[in-house]
Amino acid sequence: MSLLDTRAWSGKVNIGGWTAASGGTAPVVEPATGRVLEHAGAADGRDVARAAEHAGQCRTAWARTPYTERAAVLRRAGDLFARHAEEIQGWLVREAGSIPGKAAFETATAAQECYEAAALASRPLGELLPSAEPRLSMARRVPAGVVGVIAPFNVPLVLAIRSVAPALALGNAVVLKPDQRTAVGGGVSIMRVFEEAGLPEGVLTLVPGGAAAGAALVAAGPVRVISFTGSTAAGRKVGAAAADHLKRAHLELGGNSAMIVLPDADLERAVSTAAWGSFFHQGQVCMTTGRHLVHESVADEYAERLAERAGRLPVGDPATGEVALGPVIDAGQRDRIHSLVTASVAGGARLAAGGTYQDLFYRPTVLTAVTDATPAYAEEVFGPVAPVRSFATVEEAVALAAASEYGLSLGILTRDVMKALDLAERIPTGLVHINDQTVNDEVPAPFGGTGASGTGARFGGAANIEAFTETRWITVRAQEAVYPF
Repeated sequence: MSLLDTRAWSGKVNIGGWTAASGGTAPVVEPATGRVLEHAGAADGRDVARAAEHAGQCRTAWARTPYTERAAVLRRAGDLFARHAEEIQGWLVREAGSIPGKAAFETATAAQECYEAAALASRPLGELLPSAEPRLSMARRVPAGVVGVIAPFNVPLVLAIRSVAPALALGNAVVLKPDQRTAVGGGVSIMRVFEEAGLPEGVLTLVPGGAAAGAALVAAGPVRVISFTGSTAAGRKVGAAAADHLKRAHLELGGNSAMIVLPDADLERAVSTAAWGSFFHQGQVCMTTGRHLVHESVADEYAERLAERAGRLPVGDPATGEVALGPVIDAGQRDRIHSLVTASVAGGARLAAGGTYQDLFYRPTVLTAVTDATPAYAEEVFGPVAPVRSFATVEEAVALAAASEYGLSLGILTRDVMKALDLAERIPTGLVHINDQTVNDEVPAPFGGTGASGTGARFGGAANIEAFTETRWITVRAQEAVYPF
């Protein structure tokens, strides 16, 4: 039986084993064709409550499992992601509209996330503290308990496993709620991998579902930490609900990332960088380059070259042809992209390339003559749209880049890297890439944004220890203390 044989999971959730979902089923649709590939379980509040309760019952034994055993499970999971990469990639291509290269990146990253998480299990988890009393004083990191992971549709495997793997390695139980539209690539594949890797039953539970299931997960009593990746609008609701329940919420949200092109940049390389930053995965990435800020001396040529490149990028079904862009996830997303583009043109922006679609295939689009009021420049589009705006001075570039509620990623293209470092210091953002575009991610690196982009670097490397543990103060005396009464 293959790893993702539908007989194991079709129409089901996993709560200590695969069972029918109380909320029924939901179709797994291939956006490129509209074909229903399978039916996943559709969790409701009852499923979520059962999953959280079961995870709460299993967490203590898992936390007490020797770190060597926890690390071994994570290493086996990494091996399984590598072994079954082709099968998982097939689902990512058909279910999420990923081109094959992007799907391969996801499976490779998933394996690496597990290997890196395995190393977390043996990291030092405390420190000795000074004390004015005759006692040993310690701060110790202990598992948070049950972690709820809410993951999105766009990079479903990576954006789920980056929380699931470290949370498990550090001794927590996890309830995973992937987006219903990518329940297989972002949920079932992870569940099946950890089943095969020997993770004890109930330590990871799977409840694919919509917004109601996510709300139930935030409210579930046993869940103490929420790891959410998604839109800023949804993240605000998650953060507020978590605060009402006195829970920690790690929020990785939207972005409208700027790329600054200084006049000494190599234009041919800059345009290649720009096209990838704006059009990779149909622009459905939180780090997508949403604002191209180009020095006025090269802005016209830059826009012309970018538009020419956009015009020749192939768009189509990534499962049947060699394409640069696949479909956007659904009609609602396509219509939002198009409404922002048409409103921008109506407001005075010039359409240099694209601006059209067929079914869910949206052409890569370049806009020029944009202003602060241009919708596709001012808002996160989450589609393959590249607004180009010129600037006259470095000070103006800094002001334009910083004039956003978002603060996720920043790209700066120049031959003067010291000038770029100085520029970066003046623009609030979680990630900075000099001589590269904004869509970058590596497993050991801290990841997160500021402002409307989220609550800071809560993913990657040592940040995972802070994210998924609590700090406990412990003191030890040689004999019982004596007090004046």
